[in-house]
Amino acid sequence: QVQLVESGGGLTQAGGSLSLSCAASGRTFSSYGMGWFRQAPGKEREFVAGINWSGRSTSYADSVKGRFTISRDNAKNTVYLHMNSLKPEDTAVYYCAASPLGTAWSSSRTYDYWGQGTQVTVSS
Repeated sequence: QVQLVESGGGLTQAGGSLSLSCAASGRTFSSYGMGWFRQAPGKEREFVAGINWSGRSTSYADSVKGRFTISRDNAKNTVYLHMNSLKPEDTAVYYCAASPLGTAWSSSRTYDYWGQGTQVTVSS
């Protein structure tokens, strides 16, 4: 079992930055692939970024590539999402997820564990 708790969401203006953290419980964190997803009102949940178990492989949605950076610290059981040049369309609830497959898959179906989400709001 893995429990995930996100933090760091909030309100910022367009062009601003925010950093999200996801703290995981469990001794097997370092073997899990981790992902960030988001869901805006009235829209389906979408993949944002993923990182494999070692941190050496990452993947990003085209909409955030070059602006967002995912990283992890296995010693702290934490995964991060650093968001720069934020746009109003980045407004959503952001979810952290863990995949036992160990890779940075973009499909939500490969993730078994999810956090409760944290709100990110970007004003224009």
